[in-house]
Amino acid sequence: MQQAIPAMLAMKTVAVVGLSDRPERPSHEVAEFLQGHGFRIVPVNPRHAGDRILGETCHATLREAAHAAAAAGAPIEWVDIFRRAEDTPGVVDEAIAIGARGVWLQLGIVNDQAVRHATDAGLLAVQDCCSKIELTRRLGQA
Repeated sequence: MQQAIPAMLAMKTVAVVGLSDRPERPSHEVAEFLQGHGFRIVPVNPRHAGDRILGETCHATLREAAHAAAAAGAPIEWVDIFRRAEDTPGVVDEAIAIGARGVWLQLGIVNDQAVRHATDAGLLAVQDCCSKIELTRRLGQA
């Protein structure tokens, strides 16, 4: 699972499911960091659908986000998930349906069944790991 990290961080269009508009929230901090390092962020949060977060339009669902990203010429490559562990299977199902190449369950989020479903469908998968921490680690090695 950890071997998927370099491949996922090489993909530059990421949907952030559960992205908060509050700067003090981990989802916002991580997304802003990724954006600052060349990633295109596609926000997904039904509570903020239609609003702009980090300069990007927020979408109610991953499917909506995928349509908008594809229309803009930058299809979603991986999905960074900031949701409770029990909510991740539905997000993984959507990620598979939109043709994402990977799913990343953030630090503290563990759902072995969802990860197994993702990998069985051919997606890269990471869980209980922070994309900001991993990118920082890799930048320090460069």
